[in-house]
Amino acid sequence: MRLIEADVLLIDGRSGSGKTRLAAQVASACAAAGRPAQVLHVEALYPGWDGLAEGSEALAAALRSGAYRVYDWIAEQFGTRERIAPRAPLVIEGCGAITAANLAAARDWAAGADVAGRRSADPLVRSVWLEVDVEVRKRRALDRDGDVYAPHWDRWAAQEEALYARHRPWQLADRTIGPRPEPRGLRSL
Repeated sequence: MRLIEADVLLIDGRSGSGKTRLAAQVASACAAAGRPAQVLHVEALYPGWDGLAEGSEALAAALRSGAYRVYDWIAEQFGTRERIAPRAPLVIEGCGAITAANLAAARDWAAGADVAGRRSADPLVRSVWLEVDVEVRKRRALDRDGDVYAPHWDRWAAQEEALYARHRPWQLADRTIGPRPEPRGLRSL
């Protein structure tokens, strides 16, 4: 599966799994192939540290409307309005990106978006789940965001557990990078 050929690519995984880095690599490869892509970071939709589920749900609405308001993490409120360009491939990355509702909205967006000048009744929407060991993820996240994220790690992880138990994005994804997740409870065996 060539990720750069997708009209929409959704990248999901727990905090620190490498979603942002993969999105940047895909966007760079798209640009090199003459298909500049836009990147939508789902964290722009979370209404703060307790808003993972709400931000995940907001993605489908953003795709349907073609725009969204960006959450300002410093001011702790939504600010500027961003439009989703209808003619450029779209890379969506973030915790909560892959749900059945978000995949359906991505297909609808791509079908009506005239991506790269070609409208398609069967748009190419792909999804990738990233699975990385918790110790590696935590180290990456804290190295990246340090003292800003450290006090929120546990409560964010609890939200991830709840959201992912409900949506099971690794089962919806076209591709998993990393080991398959174990059912809850088996990690301690």
